[in-house]
Amino acid sequence: MKGTPDFPQCGFSGRAVQILDKCGVEYAFVNVFEAPEVRENLKQVSNWPTFPQLFVGGELVGGSDIMMELYESGELQKLLAGATKAGEQQV
Repeated sequence: MKGTPDFPQCGFSGRAVQILDKCGVEYAFVNVFEAPEVRENLKQVSNWPTFPQLFVGGELVGGSDIMMELYESGELQKLLAGATKAGEQQV
């Protein structure tokens, strides 16, 4: 994400934080402004050009727009609950 959960530095990162907080899950984050190597390499690895990027169980879910669509449909909550039940430590 751009920034931190306490201080998101773009609206999309802020929205991602709000969505994950509403889901009540613990999550890890990387501030791409403080980790330029992650910022450059993750775009290539994930084939997703923008930030934030949500990964669950090591798989790319998408950015904040996709997160919002999944949240509104209830699918994100199911995905996150499944990851928690499967013993995933981080979202």
